[in-house]
Amino acid sequence: MTNIGVVGAGTAGLHLGLLLRQHDIPVTIYTDRTADQVAEGRLPNSVAHHAVTIERERELGVDHWPVEEFGYFCHHHWVGGAELFFRGNFQSPSRAVDYRIYQPTLMGDFEDRGGRIEIRSVEAEDLDALSEKHDALVVASGKKSLGDFFGINEAKTPYAGPQRRLMVGLWHGVAEEDTKSVTLSIAPGHGELLDIPLYSFAGHTHALLFENVIGGDTEVLADARYDDDPEAFRRLVLEKMRQHHPTVAARIDESTFALARPQDLLQGAVRPVLRNDYRVLDNGTVVIAAGDVHSVLDPVIGQGGNSASYSGYTVGQEILEDLGFGADLGRRAAERRRERVEKVSDWTNLMVQVPPAPHMIDLLGAMSQSPTLADEFTQNFNDPIAQWDDVVGSPETAAAAIARTATRDTSEEPAHA
Repeated sequence: MTNIGVVGAGTAGLHLGLLLRQHDIPVTIYTDRTADQVAEGRLPNSVAHHAVTIERERELGVDHWPVEEFGYFCHHHWVGGAELFFRGNFQSPSRAVDYRIYQPTLMGDFEDRGGRIEIRSVEAEDLDALSEKHDALVVASGKKSLGDFFGINEAKTPYAGPQRRLMVGLWHGVAEEDTKSVTLSIAPGHGELLDIPLYSFAGHTHALLFENVIGGDTEVLADARYDDDPEAFRRLVLEKMRQHHPTVAARIDESTFALARPQDLLQGAVRPVLRNDYRVLDNGTVVIAAGDVHSVLDPVIGQGGNSASYSGYTVGQEILEDLGFGADLGRRAAERRRERVEKVSDWTNLMVQVPPAPHMIDLLGAMSQSPTLADEFTQNFNDPIAQWDDVVGSPETAAAAIARTATRDTSEEPAHA
């Protein structure tokens, strides 16, 4: 009987494992942290899942957080300098749940359905021994040695280092817009702020993700130490929002604005990287990359968890077709997911470009005047291929999108302006 080993209990590994268990395939997930240790850890990210991923969760039987209560319904955009404020609607809601709640819950689901979780650290040198136990290995852990094992796809990795320095925390005291939404606030030359309604241990909070341009005025947020002086840290966050992100600052009640818990804060930087899809060991066992070890995305476009889910699930679909293992499985999985994975990577690299591409500036201006274009751009967070091919992929693509949507807009005031 087919037996699959998965390294990493993130979203890619869990969605893959749950899919295979639906078809009674034996799966062992190797991870270096128990569910309790994940739950007790520091905030790992501010991941949102879009409708396409939520539908996959329904198919897997792990849609535990109904969008009616936990979802959000649109994006608000603020562009400083130009003073633009506009909205784009989703056709179906997105949702953000703290991964310290989400992933331990799915680890429990996986074990309840007969999956096996083995708590151990796995490095690249361990893969040969693991391969003797399984027909195929899928690596979905971002450890450095495992990333080095696959190697970088240089053609799709244009940056030598991070393009933003990040600070994200979960905060109380941030009021919602009239419709529950994410706000993307852009401060030219300084970076972006994503205000994301996110469910965590403290209930409904707001994840404030500062994407700070290196050398910009807000970069200090990536270095400031909360533990040294929590009140000074809070005042600094408020100061930078007032200066650079006024539409978010206007919704803050400063008397109640506070970090939910000390461990609800993450600072760091991410280099966008796409690695090679697979390798074949000397014994013929294929080792396939998925999740963060395959595609490292800056969180500015909110695709990390969605791309990981898609990647792991797609590998599972190839395994279920039962057309054999070895290099052939690696080639099939790579081809099946290549277009979406590569265009997510391209879109990420475009959005963190400094200075921004002129056609992205044109698109932002056009979206502020075209509800149709703003809705299409927002809905395409569910379809990165359409986003790249039909909207953002080149100056010519952007110009065609602007012209196409302009003809569908009417002169009357849009209902969601």
